[in-house]
Amino acid sequence: MTTLAEPPQPTERRVRVWFGEHVIADYAAEPATAIRYQTAMTRRFYSLRVTIEPVSPVVSQDAADA
Repeated sequence: MTTLAEPPQPTERRVRVWFGEHVIADYAAEPATAIRYQTAMTRRFYSLRVTIEPVSPVVSQDAADA
């Protein structure tokens, strides 16, 4: 019997600081470090939007075609 496994969830988080529609800082790290970075950037740039999201895995075009 064959079972399909769930794809692994990304372990890193990406933190971005936005100035309007422009990213002025982009940082990826383990979740605990990313949260500390997000907190620091929110304090430093309190009037700007700071987002945190999972890092999506990169799939090469050759792997996608296979």
